[in-house]
Amino acid sequence: MNVLLRAVRVELLKVRRSRMPLFTILGFSLAPFAGGFFMVVLKDPELARRLGMISAKAQIIAGTADWPTYLSIIAQAIAIGGLILFSLVSSWVFGREFVDRTVKDILALPMSRTKIVLAKFIVVIMWSFFLTAIIYVISLGVGSLVGLPPASPYAFWTGTLTVAGTACLTVAVVTPVAFVASAGRGYIPPMGGAILAVVVAQVVAAAGWGEFFPWSIPALYAGTTGPESANLGMSSLLIVMLTGLSGLVATFAWWTLADQKQ
Repeated sequence: MNVLLRAVRVELLKVRRSRMPLFTILGFSLAPFAGGFFMVVLKDPELARRLGMISAKAQIIAGTADWPTYLSIIAQAIAIGGLILFSLVSSWVFGREFVDRTVKDILALPMSRTKIVLAKFIVVIMWSFFLTAIIYVISLGVGSLVGLPPASPYAFWTGTLTVAGTACLTVAVVTPVAFVASAGRGYIPPMGGAILAVVVAQVVAAAGWGEFFPWSIPALYAGTTGPESANLGMSSLLIVMLTGLSGLVATFAWWTLADQKQ
């Protein structure tokens, strides 16, 4: 356990000395402000008329200016934008060792490769949930500034749980990115795969099969396709769990068994 804690501290030190946390926070911070903009448009009919078609788009995307709708937008942002951003985090944590050519030094350490990989996954999960918490706090501030009407405790906490659940599902389906970053020895293959997953997820969800495609399920859970989110059941949850587990197993197996020639 002490060895694992040291490995986690080393990974966190790499993160602290990088600008990546700042970039990811700034990038993800756009979501609450974009959602707040839609809320302002929905609250101010005169502004909506001046903006023309943006009012119609806001009605389609948002609905009404209240806390449940606003939190639903944040959950949607986590499901779609988070899939890209969390993939970027995973790509950086696993792929940078190959880009910086430090993988040989890491593998030469008197430490189990399993603990090295586990420490990296722990940091990816911590980082992803930290970003989610930051965005949630910013969302509360933006919603208050916009002047959203008070919501019942049940509605507010239901929206909050949806945000948290969406983050958990999104983090789970991102684990295969770590394998692609490791096997691809860099950033480009995993990010290309993540972008492809987002595009295919939208197409599959539009075709009505999203509940069976792991990278569509977080968005369906967040409610991006309206009534279709109600179709999610234990089978969808099982698909997400199996996808997350397969990403973990494949990454551990690659670091343990693959030839690490550099």
